[in-house]
Amino acid sequence: MKLLLDTHVWLWSLLEPNRLAAKVRRRLETGADSLWLSPISVWEACLLAERGRLELDRPAAAWVDAALQAAPVRDAPLTRQVAVESRSVVLRHDDPADRFLAASALVHGLTLVTADRRLLAARRVPTLSAR
Repeated sequence: MKLLLDTHVWLWSLLEPNRLAAKVRRRLETGADSLWLSPISVWEACLLAERGRLELDRPAAAWVDAALQAAPVRDAPLTRQVAVESRSVVLRHDDPADRFLAASALVHGLTLVTADRRLLAARRVPTLSAR
């Protein structure tokens, strides 16, 4: 399966893996599934660090580089098609980052791994609960 990691799932997998359901943790660790990451998640992680909501042991850019080397993922490109699809995704909220993640899953044929109930409730978006 091709799994798109929501930002918090990516961060938890690296920093707090016990926050993930055991079945999800195993899926991420076995290598049987291909793991994907949106540039939106990298942007969100940097933003969280800038705002003091994510504590990193080095500057955000260096942390991201080290994290991606330690746990490689494929890029889920932010394309024009993703941008257009983000406007037709129906979510219970209007968070642009979540819209881009949901649209990326749809456009690239990925399953979004998330603990966000609002994303899990999205009708057209294939999801896997991280809890």
